[in-house]
Amino acid sequence: MSPVVEVCVEHRLGQFDLKASFASEGRLTALFGRSGSGKTSLVNVVGGLIAPRRGRIVVDGQVLLDTDRGVFLPKHRRRIGYVFQEARLFPHLTVRQNLLYGRWFSGRRAAGTDSLAGDLDSVLDLLGISHLLERGPAALSGGEKQRVAIGRALLARPRLLLMDEPLASLDEARKAEILPYIERLRDEAGVPIIYVSHAMAEVARLATTLVTLDRGVVTACGPTAQVMSRLGTVGLTGAAEAGSIIEGEVAGHDDAFGLTLLSTRAGMLQIARSRAAIGAHLRVRILASDVLISLREPVDVSALNILPGTIVEIGPRGEGAGVELRLDCGGETLLARVTAKSASQLGLQPGSAIFAVIKSVSIDGP
Repeated sequence: MSPVVEVCVEHRLGQFDLKASFASEGRLTALFGRSGSGKTSLVNVVGGLIAPRRGRIVVDGQVLLDTDRGVFLPKHRRRIGYVFQEARLFPHLTVRQNLLYGRWFSGRRAAGTDSLAGDLDSVLDLLGISHLLERGPAALSGGEKQRVAIGRALLARPRLLLMDEPLASLDEARKAEILPYIERLRDEAGVPIIYVSHAMAEVARLATTLVTLDRGVVTACGPTAQVMSRLGTVGLTGAAEAGSIIEGEVAGHDDAFGLTLLSTRAGMLQIARSRAAIGAHLRVRILASDVLISLREPVDVSALNILPGTIVEIGPRGEGAGVELRLDCGGETLLARVTAKSASQLGLQPGSAIFAVIKSVSIDGP
C-alpha cells in the first residue's frame, strides 16, 4: 500500500531546528516524544499554520506543500480537521448547532468524498452523541465536549484529521470514556489521523503507526509494536514506560476469576477481564518492568503467564542498575527489564533460552 501521508520538512523556530521526515499508510499515526521535541510544531506545519523554510507534504495523493515547486496550499484549502487539547466549542450554540457549523463549513470545500465523516447521522452514532444535541457546551463533561469537537471536525469533510493532545486536559475517568470512540474513529471513519501525545499508554492503544521525535528529528517510524519493541525507544519513553504490544484474538472468558483468554503467537495469555467479544481482535501492552526472567519453567508460582522464548538483544547498562532485554517469544517481541546483577548471575546473553513470567494483573489492555 502506498503512503497516505508523506511529510518532509525543515524549519527553524528561534533556536529550535525542526528537521522531520516520515511516511505513513494512514489510519492513526502517533507523534510521540518528550515536551519540546517538535510534535505540535510539526502538526502546525502539516495544518498550514506554519510555512516551513523547506518541505514537501502529501496527503492521499494531494500535494499540500512543495517548496521546490513553489506549492503552498493555504490552510483553508487543505481540508484538514484540527482537534485541540481544549474542545473550543462555540459556547452560545447547542451541540446540534456546533455540529452543523462543521457541515456548513464543508459546503465551501471540495465535495466528492464517500467517507462516513460526511454523514451527520453516522457521526452521531460513531461518537455516541445523539442524546446531547440540544445541550449547550456548559452542560457537557470534558469527554463529551471532545467528542462533539471531533464530530464537528469530521462533518467538515477533512482529508486528514490532526489531533493535538486531545486527552491531555481530561482526568483518567474521562480518558477511559473517550478512548473507545477514538478507536472507532480510527477503524470506521475512513479519515487518516495524525495524533500527538506524550502518553505512551494512549499511543500503545490507539496508534497503527508510531513516529518518535527527539529535538526536532524523527528517530523512528513504523508499525507501533515494532517501534515500541526497539531497545532504543526506552530513551524516549523512560524505563517506567518501556514495554511491548502483543496482539491476539479473544479465545474465551473465565468469568469465575475475572479473566480473559487471549490467543497470541507467543502463546495463550490470561489477562484481566475484557469487554471484548470472543473472536475480537485485541492488543495489550506489557511493561518491561513487569516481565520476570527464569532459566527454567517455573512451577508453583502465582503468575499465570509463562512464555518460552529466546533473548535476542541485551541493551547497554545505563546510569541505573537495570538493563533491557529484547525477547522473541514465538515470533512476538517482548521487552524485559532486569537488574544488571541478575543478568550477570543468570549468565544471560543473546541466544539464551528463557521463560518470560508475567502477572495477569500487570497486562494493560482495554
